[in-house]
Amino acid sequence: DDSVESRVWQLLTLINPGDEEGALQQFGAYREAAEEEGDDDPVRIVGQVIDWRSGFEVDADDTRALVEAINELVARFNLAIDWDGDPDEDEFHEEIDGPELFSRAFDQLNQHGYTLWAREAEDDTYAGWITRSHDDEAMRVVATELGINLRLGSQVT
Repeated sequence: DDSVESRVWQLLTLINPGDEEGALQQFGAYREAAEEEGDDDPVRIVGQVIDWRSGFEVDADDTRALVEAINELVARFNLAIDWDGDPDEDEFHEEIDGPELFSRAFDQLNQHGYTLWAREAEDDTYAGWITRSHDDEAMRVVATELGINLRLGSQVT
């Protein structure tokens, strides 16, 4: 099935590894929103229904929110990121930026068989999600089919 809904379902199953119930809930929310708003921008709608559950979108200058969002997502897999410093301290955030946080999280997740992705969002915004690493190629295919510009978390600049 080449429908937008089918592709959105594939995306949701990829970014909710091992959580079909979560993917189903998000798909239901997607369908409702698409019906109300129209489905001419499925990526925007997906971003709304997954926010802080299986994806994130944060201000690029807000390293605290980026750390919190990634921590929230990795907790689903019973993992924790070693940020090489205390993200509760102001000093930590004065010395780090988004690309470095993405890189640290990417490297550690990759060691556990997960991939942190960054998707193109509005200017001055970081957005992304996590999949199983063995689904990297499937993620690239679905992203291309949905017109999502996607990069590995290690490639964020």
